[in-house]
Amino acid sequence: MEKTIDEKKQGKPLVLEQEKGNTRKLFIESYGCAMNFSDSEIVASILSGEGFNTTQNLEEADLVLVNTCSIREKAELTVRKRLEKYNAVKKHNPKMKVGVLGCMAERLKTKFLEEEKIVDLVVGPDAYKDLPNLLAEVDEGRNAVNVILSKDETYGDVSPVRLNSNGVTAFVSITRGCDNMCTFCVVPFTRGRERSRDPQSIIEEVNDLWEKGFKEITLLGQNVDSYLWYGGGLKKDFTKASEMQQATAVRFSDLLELCAKAQPKMRIRFSTSNPQDMTLDVVETMAKYDNICNYIHLPVQSGSNRILKEMNRQHTVEDYKQLISDIKNIIPDCGISQDMIVGFPTETEEDHRDTMALMEYVKYDFGYMFAYSERPGTMAERKMDDDVPAEIKQRRLAEIVDLQLKHSAYRTKQFVGKTVEVLIEKTSKKSEIEWSGRTHQSTVAVFPKEHYKVGDFVSVKIHDCTGATLIGEAIGYSKNN
Repeated sequence: MEKTIDEKKQGKPLVLEQEKGNTRKLFIESYGCAMNFSDSEIVASILSGEGFNTTQNLEEADLVLVNTCSIREKAELTVRKRLEKYNAVKKHNPKMKVGVLGCMAERLKTKFLEEEKIVDLVVGPDAYKDLPNLLAEVDEGRNAVNVILSKDETYGDVSPVRLNSNGVTAFVSITRGCDNMCTFCVVPFTRGRERSRDPQSIIEEVNDLWEKGFKEITLLGQNVDSYLWYGGGLKKDFTKASEMQQATAVRFSDLLELCAKAQPKMRIRFSTSNPQDMTLDVVETMAKYDNICNYIHLPVQSGSNRILKEMNRQHTVEDYKQLISDIKNIIPDCGISQDMIVGFPTETEEDHRDTMALMEYVKYDFGYMFAYSERPGTMAERKMDDDVPAEIKQRRLAEIVDLQLKHSAYRTKQFVGKTVEVLIEKTSKKSEIEWSGRTHQSTVAVFPKEHYKVGDFVSVKIHDCTGATLIGEAIGYSKNN
């Protein structure tokens, strides 16, 4: 399961700098993981070349696109409700066309056209370059569908626009798809097999972002640790590559180092990692370069070995604990966050207690916790009964959320009295006279604005905290500014 964007950002219309000469209006919303938001930037770039400028005004849109998520049932229900809203607007603007993009489009395919009469266009995650042809069909009065999964498409040759950008942080997609067939997850069916992007195109994008004033990037993929470039091709075909290709292959730790060296003052993050694929050379590379943030999002999903086996996770609790121990030995102040699913089929109270015991062992900085949601087409849906009652799922979810809040507060308090580097991203939500930014460990910090500005790296002395936010005062620019 992927790390998701903050719920408050879900569905926010994405806006592109207006291109002169473009006359058509595009309204695009994204739901779900960071990859969907990154994909929407690719879509906007492609459609900019087709005469579209983006708009925040739904009523004036010629084309409305919703980039969808299938990871949980709630996400799909949210999209259905948004389509109802589009339908109401379309009654006053009958020329408006509506398209569904992303994982939900891939999962439902032509069925979407039958279920949602308002939809004119259905496009899967690997078919965005076909949008000009599909829109031509729609303009001629026909519905259009392309949900074919690709074995090689990475959009490495598309320069993404930065939608609703703060001008400071940006996503850089490095891999697509996933080969880890977890029984609960729909991603391999909606995004296809793992394939990696040419490292040269990644470095070029990083350099371009720095030239445009961006200060932090997140290398992005369903499973970044599986990054492997040997000239193109699927990861599973690596054994068929030539000896020279294998000898000169670029793995994730190599890519991380290339990015760190290309722009020594650019902060670098990455997401999402899979415990079975994360190697210590990645952690050692993090420790080697000051501009790689000391933070790892490391989903575990359960603290029960029995449930992990049912999930087809290729790691045990013992493996995971060893990895955590190794990370902390190499980077003692590394922030670690989790994904956790409660109520997976056959989960018992003992399994649940095992999960809470693992959380007590790690004491995560923060986490993303969900009650199990059966996803059509997955192995769990086909082979297992969703047999944990909803009320038990919700009670267990509440218990692990409460425990995580306790641990988040514990981790946050450890910063009090220390000086941390903060990259200013925006004005604080709670005070117009304070800046908000994140530490290396991805913890939010707020402090008085004074003479500093968005994009500055600032040394902040922490004197207080809430359960999840550091409170301090700037004592000067950091050495990276």
